[in-house]
Amino acid sequence: MAKKNDGKVLAQNKKASHDYFIEDTFEAGMVLTGTEIKSIRNARVNIGDAFATIRNGEIHIHNMHISPFEQGNRYNPLDPTRTRKLLMHKAQISKLLGLSKQEGYSIVPLKIYIKNGYAKLLIGLGKGKKQYDKRDAAAKRDAQRDIQRVLREKQKVAK
Repeated sequence: MAKKNDGKVLAQNKKASHDYFIEDTFEAGMVLTGTEIKSIRNARVNIGDAFATIRNGEIHIHNMHISPFEQGNRYNPLDPTRTRKLLMHKAQISKLLGLSKQEGYSIVPLKIYIKNGYAKLLIGLGKGKKQYDKRDAAAKRDAQRDIQRVLREKQKVAK
């Protein structure tokens, strides 16, 4: 029996695809305390400024904001942007560590969703875009939009 929120994206980092070329993605679980999972299920989470680091063979996410749960209790965390540990296989972490050590690569959170009742974070290995790359992507997007508009107009005339 699927839960109400299963598969639904609860938070997404739209800035990531604008600022980075995402080359590889990994799924990670999160170590949460208290009522943080209830806030995540209510989509009261923001990963816009978040980033991930690897220390001592463990991966951590920084600056991910989870709002305190309104009907919370004394186990509500005091700091909504505290550093949280991510759960991944050791082989995945070592692969990610090796790739992220290269110049210009970062570990970027992409989206948060619920899978089988657990909160999951999709992280990506991103290479930073230069300003001209961003302008080039915007030009391609505009050209594609113009092509689609012309095709729709031709279909209307044909009917």
